[in-house]
Amino acid sequence: MRTSNPIFSRRGFRREGGGQDPAARQARPQPIAAAVGTAAGTPPADEWTGNPYAAGGDFSPAKDTSAAHTSMALDDVVVRTAGTLGTVALAAVLSWVLLPVDEAGIGRSYGIAAGAALVAFVLSLVQTFKRRPAPALILGYAAFEGVFLGVISSATSTYISPGVVVQAVLGTFAVSAGVLIAYRMRWIRVTRRFYGFVLAAATGFLLLMAADLLFSAFGAGHGLGFDSGALGVVFGIAGILLGAAFLALDFKQIEDAVAYGAPREESWLAAFGLTLTLVWIYLEALRVLSLLQGDD
Repeated sequence: MRTSNPIFSRRGFRREGGGQDPAARQARPQPIAAAVGTAAGTPPADEWTGNPYAAGGDFSPAKDTSAAHTSMALDDVVVRTAGTLGTVALAAVLSWVLLPVDEAGIGRSYGIAAGAALVAFVLSLVQTFKRRPAPALILGYAAFEGVFLGVISSATSTYISPGVVVQAVLGTFAVSAGVLIAYRMRWIRVTRRFYGFVLAAATGFLLLMAADLLFSAFGAGHGLGFDSGALGVVFGIAGILLGAAFLALDFKQIEDAVAYGAPREESWLAAFGLTLTLVWIYLEALRVLSLLQGDD
């Protein structure tokens, strides 16, 4: 299955030998099909039937099929994601402590944060276009992203509300747990229609963000108003919901990769994609809470 996540949309996980017999992997039922009570291999009409990890899927197996590969397991994804998010958190805490956001040092701190955000963006692009996951690039992205988040969070806590960052973190965990529960209970079904809706919504959201930046850059004050007032709150909530939809797509991608024996190294891509999505949700939650508490 393809996803609009900027990391997974490049090519998805590679379907190599995965340490399992190809015929056995092909015979395994699709997870969503089994969950909704349909016969194995015959999911409902609105489900995805072309899984890229199953035999005959969209992605070609490795040329060297004689080499044994260790299959990706859910534990691998959990460990890599914990390491990546831990790097983000550690860098954020260090930048919060070491980079002052008072009147004397806020300019320098903002400059460092902007540079870190640019480096993180470049590293994410490099990883996106690489054929294989590179742990050094992924952890490097996490470190620089953490520096950016630390400065932004510190400034928000200092000038808006001391408790807003904790609330945003708890909100991010709550959204993630809610999506995970809804996905496991099959209240959310990742279908072709769902994917198309998320892709259209993401495209519209990004276009609006770009228009808002352009209006702001050319002297239109607060741009289209997405950074202030009730409209800003509504736009931020829409961003959180969009992040939750991305998270569901990530969960489906991981479920498919585990079920169809993707190689273990692909768990780094899963961790990378999940980190991007969680950072997105955190920033949108921080925006909404900042606007709500700034109006008090």
